[in-house]
Amino acid sequence: DAIPSADQIRITTSLKSQKGSVWTKNKSTFEFWEVEVTFRVTGRGRIGADGLAIWFTEEQGLEGPVFGAADKWNGLGVFFDSFDNDGKKNNPGVIVVANNGQLLYDHQNDGSTQALASCLRDFRNKPYPVRVKIAYYKKTLTVSVNNGFTPDKDDYEPCAKVTDMELPSRGYFGISAATGGLADDHDVLSFLTFQLSEPGKETPTPDAEIPEKEKEKYQEEFEHFQQELDKKKEEFQKEHPDVQGQPGKLSVSERELRQVFEGQNRIHLEIKQLNRQLDMILDEQRRSAEELAKRGGAALPAPQGQVSQQEMEAVVKTQEEVLRQVNEIRNALRSVAGYETTQHFSDLKEHLHLVRRDLEQLAQRHAPPGEKPKCPELPPFPSCLSTLHFLLFMAAQTVLFVGYIMYR
Repeated sequence: DAIPSADQIRITTSLKSQKGSVWTKNKSTFEFWEVEVTFRVTGRGRIGADGLAIWFTEEQGLEGPVFGAADKWNGLGVFFDSFDNDGKKNNPGVIVVANNGQLLYDHQNDGSTQALASCLRDFRNKPYPVRVKIAYYKKTLTVSVNNGFTPDKDDYEPCAKVTDMELPSRGYFGISAATGGLADDHDVLSFLTFQLSEPGKETPTPDAEIPEKEKEKYQEEFEHFQQELDKKKEEFQKEHPDVQGQPGKLSVSERELRQVFEGQNRIHLEIKQLNRQLDMILDEQRRSAEELAKRGGAALPAPQGQVSQQEMEAVVKTQEEVLRQVNEIRNALRSVAGYETTQHFSDLKEHLHLVRRDLEQLAQRHAPPGEKPKCPELPPFPSCLSTLHFLLFMAAQTVLFVGYIMYR
């Protein structure tokens, strides 16, 4: 069900029971490697399904039950699981699972019985694409994730690490996705592969250029995929003539939401910087205390219970500097967090008032001139039950009730 386009590949659309995958045509010859994948998972619901998987396997994975790819694979699978099958509230999450070609994936328990490492990361409906970096070097696998809250491409956070991991020396890279009763759009924007080598070690020479025949074949396949994509777009427009979406253009609510995320990102960066400043202040205070201790030990011992005037002045100055720096940090936090949060929520409130006013104007515009809006009158309700019938019905009900009580 994958649909390629010029700038991305939609592995699955937001329809039920979809499966799709993309695989490299040739095996990787890298002993150590690193991949950087950029993807976007979007859906209308609060919960999505099923998820997306990044593969490195000895053979290409055909269609199957494991996030759109075949089970019993030989190699590595990094799963971005959206749906909580085991009900432990540990999804969305990232799971690292290895297989020797004999094991069946434990889908009902979200792979918890087979996971070598995992972490909780919410990768759905982010303002920016989510980026994943997977590196395999000297039997150690590391997974880092950029959560998609910021446009910074290098803002990765460590997610999982597996040591003493044996993978096939040569294999295929792939990415797959699947939907179930719930559905998300799984879009892959880039999949970059790098070779890792030891410092100072010469890398092998690259293979010869692709022959002209293979280039022509790849070009024909690309043109064929492009034609299929154009046909599907035309069919979708015919089936949904009312949809006039323009790709790349954000709505007002999405733009407001992005502004909120950017404001939170600026607050986060400011807090990081202030934490670094606070650490520097604490280190300076610690060094000052150590110097005072050294000077006190080297100098002649003062009388018991007395402190020299210079030591007292140094301690007082250090404490005053610490208090001044802490007050600056506190004021900066208040100004940044308070202003950004208040500003964004006031913008959202103003936007909601504008929407309400537009709706009221639209309702008044469609109403007849000079006529005040009023509720419609209910039609007359005919009475189909006479008094005699009602009394007979009540008597029968009473007899049945008394008989039932006597029977009990």
